[in-house]
Order: sequence, then C-alpha cells, then structure tokens
Amino acid sequence: MSSTNLRQTVLATAKHVVVKVGTQLLTQPRATRPGVDTAYIARLTKQIASLHQSGYHITLVSSGAIGCGCAELGLKSRPTDVAQQQAVAAVGQRRLINHMHDAFAKHGLGVGQVLLTRSDFDDRVRFLNIRNCVTKLHDMGCVPVLNENDTVAVDEIRFGDNDLLAALTCNALRADALILLTVVDGLLDASGKVIDQVDNVLDHIGRLRRDNPAQNQWGSGGIQSKLEAARLVTEAGEIAVIASGRESNVLTKILEANPVGTVFAPAHRKLDARQRWIGLTARPAGTLSVDQGAASALLGRGKSLLASGIHEITGRFNRGDILTIRDHQGREIARGLSNYSADELRLIMGKRSSQFEKILGRPAYSEVIHRNHLVTLNVAR
Repeated sequence: MSSTNLRQTVLATAKHVVVKVGTQLLTQPRATRPGVDTAYIARLTKQIASLHQSGYHITLVSSGAIGCGCAELGLKSRPTDVAQQQAVAAVGQRRLINHMHDAFAKHGLGVGQVLLTRSDFDDRVRFLNIRNCVTKLHDMGCVPVLNENDTVAVDEIRFGDNDLLAALTCNALRADALILLTVVDGLLDASGKVIDQVDNVLDHIGRLRRDNPAQNQWGSGGIQSKLEAARLVTEAGEIAVIASGRESNVLTKILEANPVGTVFAPAHRKLDARQRWIGLTARPAGTLSVDQGAASALLGRGKSLLASGIHEITGRFNRGDILTIRDHQGREIARGLSNYSADELRLIMGKRSSQFEKILGRPAYSEVIHRNHLVTLNVAR
C-alpha cells in the first residue's frame, strides 16, 4: 500500500491516538540551562484540545520531568547520579504537570496524571488496570498525561526512554495509532532526506545504529528507541508515525493524512490485548532455542512448541512465565507461556511427550507452549 493510501485509510480514520512528546520539545531550544518551554506546551495543548472537540481521544506520553526539575532547582546540567536524578524528577514531575494542567484548563479540559514503571506492564493485572484507568479518564473528559515514574525507577532512568512507554501504552490501550514527536522531520535516509514510508521497521533497526544527531544532554532517547517503539506498535497491527513536533499543527496534519513525517505500516494481522501482552509487552523470564523443524512448525504451520524441538534453555523460570523462542540462527521468532519450569524443561527437552510422565513422575502436558498461548513475531530479513 502506498504512503498516501496508508495515511488516508488508516491515519485518517484513527480516533484513539497515543502521542509522545520528548524532553527536547518541552524545554527551551538552544538554552544553556534547561527551562520549560511554556509557549510550546500552549501550542501542543491547543492542538490536542481541538482534536478532543472533534471526537478524538488523545493520550499524551510526556518526558521532561528531570529537565523541568533541573530548571526549578537551577542546575546547569542533567545529574548523572541515580539518587539525584530521582530527587530532581520528583521536583520536575510536579512542575511539568502544573504546566500541563494550566494549559489544558484554558480549553476547559482536565488532566489526569499517570506515573508508570516498566514492571507495571509485566504484570497482567496491572497491564489491564492501565487500560481501565486511561479509558475512564477519557470518559470523564480528561486528557491522560503519562510519564515514567523516575522517582522510583532505576534501570529505566539509565537505559529506558518514554518512546518505549508510549509504545507499551498504545498496545495496552489498543489505540489506533502512535505518534512520536521529535525535533527532526522523521526517519532520515543516508542523504538526510525524510523517508516517507517504512513497510518493515526491522530492516531499518538492523541498519541504523547511530543516535539522533539532534539529541542533546537533556533527553535520553534517540532514533533507535523510536524505531523499537514503532516495531512494537506495528507488530500489534497498528500504525506509527515519527514527525517533527515543531511543525505547525503537526498532529492535525498527520491525522488529516497530510504527508508529514515517516509513517510505519502496520502488520496485516491485529493482535488482541492478551496477545499483545504475551508477545510484545511483558519481559520474558527465559529463552528456548529450537531447531529448524520446530521453527518452521511455529512460523509456517501455527503449531504448538514441543520439547523434542528444543536444544537449549537459558534462564530461571516457573510454569506460567513468558519465554522467548529463538530459531537456529538466534533470531527471536515467538513468545509464549510455558507449561513447565526451567528445571522440568531441562529434563524433558529433546524428548517425546510419551516419555514425560515417567521422567517427571506425574501427568504432564504434551506441549511446552500451546499455540493458544504463543505469539509469533516478525523476523528480520
């Protein structure tokens, strides 16, 4: 499908959209020390309010807590100590949501703040609660503003980015589209020209290892994290866009199918909420490496995973945990819920199901992962 058709048939019909806006957009451009760009926040909230009046549900994922905290505390640079980052984020989060509240209030809209960590998406119940909370906020006429809870997160501050949070949120809500607003015009090719449409994001993830050249000391993400976010959303069957947040009325233009930014085509299948949690959200507890025959059965024939096709196991996990499945080339091809613990699997891997009861001393499942609890993934070419 061409970019024009994709925008007109998918983006132009999207009604529930997750928008992520990064630190570089929310802080003063080219400033020697961080400061909140209230003029930008005013323009952004005006766009969202206009879309709200037109019947859209916009869920906003906002970075910038540490940058805003630095501004209030008069710090000249982003702290590197984790404890100091957490403390600065505690100050900045309040400042940021105050600015959001004041800006949306001018348009008669309330704001609901939702602070999350990566582990909130690993737990199935909490995953569903995120969706329920955000949905209810929309029903109450509020704009949900989500951010990573930097005050308690550790690994997320050092390695994470809200691009991932936005993608996980989009999948939890089963939103129609993810829009990642940044300071460049979209995904760029080697000559610096914007790529209009990407059909398979994995092709680009494999090639683009450099960070966004516009990245500065206040933000934490780069183009690689945005590509990974686009992968998670398109794998689930939804559309994603990377575009410049500084373009006038960028959200309206995108949702009216104008050729703005880079559009990422969704997979032909559309995963339900449970499949999204298994395949694209919860972090796996271990890995199973399978032979070529098992990989072909999973990918080509929709079969369950049997112990006879497993030749290597890594990790410590229990029954019911999510596992990654890798093929003979080391590529991740699927994820699923295990019927066995790691210790049990090490006893039965490579063996036939008829042998399980004798080996384990109890009645056993024929499948290691049943096809109803397994999600296959797109494989990089």
